[in-house]
Amino acid sequence: MLVASRIDEETEHQMALPLVRPRDRWIAGVCAGLARRFGISAGTMRLLFVLSCLLPGPQFVLYIVLWILMPSEQTGTG
Repeated sequence: MLVASRIDEETEHQMALPLVRPRDRWIAGVCAGLARRFGISAGTMRLLFVLSCLLPGPQFVLYIVLWILMPSEQTGTG
């Protein structure tokens, strides 16, 4: 039970993170932001996105929409 409790706490912590585009990004940071939110590596998320583009659907349009809607990560200065 202790292991399941710890996993639940980690999942809750990951889901509590804001959905933002991080500063260390490649193109727009959408995949990196989603990866951080769901607790997986950014490379895995990018690979999943590229593979999903092989399937029919609005993946590219969704990426553009998320690029517009997701705020950039704020720095600690200011």
